[in-house]
Amino acid sequence: MPELPEVETICRGLNQATLDREMLGGDVLLNSTIARSISATDFLTQLKGKSIARWYRRGKYLLAELSQFPEGEREKGKGGEFRDQTPSSSPLPSSLLLPSKAGWLGVHLRMTGQLLWVNQSEPLQKHARVRLFFEGNQELRFVDQRTFGQMWYVPAETEVSSTVIGLKLLGPEPFSDEFTTEYLARKLHRRARPIKTALLDQSLIAGLGNIYADETLFLSGVMPTTLCADLTAEQIGRIHTAIIQVLQKAIASGGTTFSNFLNVQGVNGNYGGVAWVYNRAGQPCRTCSTTIERIKLAGRSTHFCPVCQQ
Repeated sequence: MPELPEVETICRGLNQATLDREMLGGDVLLNSTIARSISATDFLTQLKGKSIARWYRRGKYLLAELSQFPEGEREKGKGGEFRDQTPSSSPLPSSLLLPSKAGWLGVHLRMTGQLLWVNQSEPLQKHARVRLFFEGNQELRFVDQRTFGQMWYVPAETEVSSTVIGLKLLGPEPFSDEFTTEYLARKLHRRARPIKTALLDQSLIAGLGNIYADETLFLSGVMPTTLCADLTAEQIGRIHTAIIQVLQKAIASGGTTFSNFLNVQGVNGNYGGVAWVYNRAGQPCRTCSTTIERIKLAGRSTHFCPVCQQ
């Protein structure tokens, strides 16, 4: 599943490619991809004639603020080119997900979803689910092999979380002022569950997932099976620092390469080649050369170094 760095990478690419270009229509190839709050036909009708003002990321959600495309700006080819001046950071605190005059477009990629910015002449992928047509013969294509991904249209003057209700369950963004060492210590206090499991809880930290939880615990020198209640203040401080360091490095690398992740141009990320432990079971630790081990925790693969992590 794409995690925060992958979703952030996609968000930045969408901000470079898709803004200020009129949506002319589309095609929903799998009705269940559109959230039940609106029919597939109404979804396309509501988007037609609008443009995207800016994309944001909240946890693992992608959220596009829409605007009504001005009648006087329909010159062919306006917008849509890759820009040099694009916001470098796109997380949006829940307090700012306010009603928009033209509504919002929401996307959750789930397990295998991809958003690809392609020419409309590009051959249709086997698992294409939704196509949004933009001026200039460009298209935003939602591809999803396992069909768990969803898209939402949030009507004008409607609070986003009232339609995309999963947003209400998210904890603070890792780069936000809310996410402090004190916050993390307070949330982990007396919890009798492994720290690895806790880090996957989206109500604790928005966007962190299996890959970067493993990487975080390696950098902080903490065994993934350590119970939250047994963590020292020093360990929690190291975990807090490692979360931010790992995510920053992964974003700079364009995310991690795995079977279904592609950025909007169809390119894999580069973080996997420098990962400390994730997906490296049986290989030597990059620090001490001990063999990386793999176990299951709460049904999730967990990778660690038995020497570097205590």
